[in-house]
Amino acid sequence: MSSTKSQFPQVVIIGGGFAGMEVAKQLADKPVDVLMLDKHNYHTFQPLLYQVATGSLESESIAFSLRKNFASQKNFRFRIAEVSGVNLEKNTVITDTGDIAYDYLVIATGSTTNFFGNKEIERFAMPMKSIPEALNLRYLILQNLEEASLKTTKEEKEPYLSFVLVGAGPTGVELAGALAELRNHILTRDYPDLEKNHMRVYLVDFLPKVLGPFSDQGSKAARKFLTDMGVEVLLNVKVESYDGEVIKFEGGKSIKTKNVIWSAGVMGVVPDGIGKDNIERGNRISVDTINRIKGSENVFAIGDVAAMITDETPKGHPGVAQVAIQQGQLAGKNIMRLIKGEPTIPFKYNDKGSLATIGRNKAIADLGKIKFQGFFAWLIWMFVHLVSLLGFRNKVIVFINWIGNYLANNGGSRLIIRRFKREELPKKDKQLAKAD
Repeated sequence: MSSTKSQFPQVVIIGGGFAGMEVAKQLADKPVDVLMLDKHNYHTFQPLLYQVATGSLESESIAFSLRKNFASQKNFRFRIAEVSGVNLEKNTVITDTGDIAYDYLVIATGSTTNFFGNKEIERFAMPMKSIPEALNLRYLILQNLEEASLKTTKEEKEPYLSFVLVGAGPTGVELAGALAELRNHILTRDYPDLEKNHMRVYLVDFLPKVLGPFSDQGSKAARKFLTDMGVEVLLNVKVESYDGEVIKFEGGKSIKTKNVIWSAGVMGVVPDGIGKDNIERGNRISVDTINRIKGSENVFAIGDVAAMITDETPKGHPGVAQVAIQQGQLAGKNIMRLIKGEPTIPFKYNDKGSLATIGRNKAIADLGKIKFQGFFAWLIWMFVHLVSLLGFRNKVIVFINWIGNYLANNGGSRLIIRRFKREELPKKDKQLAKAD
């Protein structure tokens, strides 16, 4: 078993996202030893994943080394490890590199795509919650554009040039806008054999509005921006099935497509060892008002994986970066208060507002009572995301890319470095699928 020989309490943080990083920063120079575990050695700036997926940004520009970020923090250590579970009785984390002991544990494992148990959709639809997934999506898009350019008739091109985005939240809206801009400004430059009107972008949701958490004013503006750009918005529509060739909806409508991108829901990534009684809707861990797992004295869950159910938040807090950041900051403070025997501070979310961009000069800003759309909202969106990026180099690279994209309207390299290919189904699964 791995453990520290230090005289100080060991705080183990699982996850190097927004939430986990804030805990570690809050514990800098405190009399504790901090050990962060993650299966990647970098932090991903998820709000810009869609630009990686559409080739506007390279993946390295939205990733930053966790070790480098905490290089000056003397009480911090990092280990690449795949966490499979936790033992709350023995105070250990179970990983592929061995068991790790802790005095305080912070589970900040985030969320993953929720396919709601539909294995067929899970196999054929494309998620976009990590850099590898965003790169897979990029290569699939580019490969299908290449395939379309080889076809001779409109009917043959149609499945390769139809893009269906399921889920009209910020991810779906931003990706739909980016794909519409690719069609409107880049498609015929890169692929003279293709025509703009052959490429279709659909945004689908079973809810009656786009950007559900936003104000009605912001939602209506977003929908208008999208339709003006040529995106076909289909609301109050529920997906029934997708077999890699045709996506079918309840009511009989269907679309032939090779490109279904799924952002219709997320679910928490919960390590084994957390009792089922502590799991809430969306596979999130039930926590008390200081983000401590109910029934535990020294284990916290924060960010997307946590569900703080109260009268004010009957469904928990939204899965956004600001919630993760604020919970991470408070968790760090409360751990020190527990160590010192001081009373803890309950979490209260300070909603700083919501931003979403639809494309060039188009964004939505809901900042409390102040709500506006268009060019100024787009500038604010760019500024907020730029200053939030880790690393001076990343900020410069992203800024230069954005300026170049804006001036040339043809940014990004759109290189197919490796081909995307779905893993083959095991023979047993193929036989079962055939039998069905």
